Amino acid sequence: MSVVGWGQIGLLALLIGVLVKPLGGYLARVYAGERTVLKPILGPIETALYRLAGLDASVEQKWSEYAVALLVFNAVGTVALYLLLRIQGLLPLNPQQLSALSPDLAFDTALSFVTNTSWQSYSGEVTLSYLAQMVGIAVQSFLSAATGMAVAMALIRGFARRSASTIGNFWIDLTRGTLYVLLPICVAAAVFFVAQGVPQTLAQYIEAKTITGGTQLIALGPVATQEAIKLLSGDGGGFFNVNSAHPFENPTPLTNLVEMVLILSLGAALTNTFGRMVGNEKQGWALLATMTILFGLGVAGLYACETGANPALTTVQIDQAPEKLQVGGNMEGKEVRFGIAASALFAEASTASSDGAVDAMHDSFLPLSGAILFGNMMVDEVIIGAPGSGLWGILLFCLVAVFIAGLMIGRTPEFVGKKIEAREITMAMLALLAAPALILGLTALASVVALGLAGPANAGPHGFSEILYAYTSAAATNGSAFAGLNTNTPFYNLTLALAMFAGRFLIIVPVLAIAGSLAAKRSTPRSAGTLPTEGLQFVLLLAGTIVIVGGLTFLPALSLGPLVEHFAMQAGVTY
Repeated sequence: MSVVGWGQIGLLALLIGVLVKPLGGYLARVYAGERTVLKPILGPIETALYRLAGLDASVEQKWSEYAVALLVFNAVGTVALYLLLRIQGLLPLNPQQLSALSPDLAFDTALSFVTNTSWQSYSGEVTLSYLAQMVGIAVQSFLSAATGMAVAMALIRGFARRSASTIGNFWIDLTRGTLYVLLPICVAAAVFFVAQGVPQTLAQYIEAKTITGGTQLIALGPVATQEAIKLLSGDGGGFFNVNSAHPFENPTPLTNLVEMVLILSLGAALTNTFGRMVGNEKQGWALLATMTILFGLGVAGLYACETGANPALTTVQIDQAPEKLQVGGNMEGKEVRFGIAASALFAEASTASSDGAVDAMHDSFLPLSGAILFGNMMVDEVIIGAPGSGLWGILLFCLVAVFIAGLMIGRTPEFVGKKIEAREITMAMLALLAAPALILGLTALASVVALGLAGPANAGPHGFSEILYAYTSAAATNGSAFAGLNTNTPFYNLTLALAMFAGRFLIIVPVLAIAGSLAAKRSTPRSAGTLPTEGLQFVLLLAGTIVIVGGLTFLPALSLGPLVEHFAMQAGVTY
């Protein structure tokens, strides 16, 4: 570890901290329909869209109506993207004449981007046409992020409102999130990426001559625009197979830093939006403090592990100490232009935010580092999380935390003025258990059937880790991978699609039910027995609840994968 490495980590933390309050306030005003700096420019467009769709911005929906609208919209999006991928060979903007995707791969890919997961069982530059990338993948990245933020707004209104029967209007929230938040930031980010050297073109791939006399096909495309939304949306799907490790997606250390800022900014800012909308900004700071503690522990662990010696190389007496001619540590699978600190930080940002973009090969991280990446995803994407889903994830844990505290003192739990009763806890547990059930169940299935065992490239615990990581990433709507697993088979495409569906919609529906239940409740005045939920005591309670629930759920599975692999490497055992 070095001062420069810690400086990079500190700089990212500083930038996110500076953005939280102004961006959080902007989001609150956007979703409240208040005037913002972009209202004079985008307001007429918003009004025209409502008129075209026959929408009245003043009409709101009950939670059930909100949920139906959301599910129907995403179902239509899945079918549309599936059909586009199935007929892409017949459509324009396909200079490489790429053929249609197989039915199972098209279904997996469509559901992947609609659920904000961006799991990719393919290499983008040799599989998808420019039209599929722009009209299919990029558009769904916008819409899935806007959907996530809409659900977060609905849940916030549930806490903020008193004796109300509605939680907002899905179509209005979807439009405002896309028009006022995602599009403006992505336009600015895309221009920045182009200035840094990221391609933005519809030209054909370039065939270049190498110095050895051979030929190399250099892939191009409309990369900058997709790069911007893949990072901001929490989607993370790369235009190229190696994602943000590709110099055309992430050419410089500066773009690497900006990419991480885009990944984390909306998820962090929404905590401030929550505090503002419930009338107590300290509540938002408490959520952000919890996220920051968990994020800091993760990045410190990753940095320490990856700068240490690789046990497999130590046993054969290879010098791994930092020197003038070598950086030391575990550089396998990492870009030299970024180094260990930036790669560890990006990996933490990727898995903590459920974005899934990568600038290094996670499959090449040391086993204990892999365990940290697992842990980030296994706590239901509450460490920053994707836009919207990170906020509703940590709020579900808030309900569990106050419920536990209420049991300890024999009092009905409360959170931000609302009594948390059996209905809310039941819905919260349904949401929190949906993803773990699919992760563990499908991993167990893939680990014993021939179709599943045909996927891993490695034997032993690392092969098990590759399977476990795939289902964890899918159910956590992350999309990154231990890339030693071949998932482009009907078995993996369909089971991963099931995990992605459950990890998204079997959580969203209970969250909206909680929003409707809370909105209908009256406010409960604070009393001497009310648990304070904006101080250090609650922050530690919440962080402990998240860690304990995650540990009790997944520690046995981790013990079969990265943990046993770590001890095997220490003992010099190979598989």
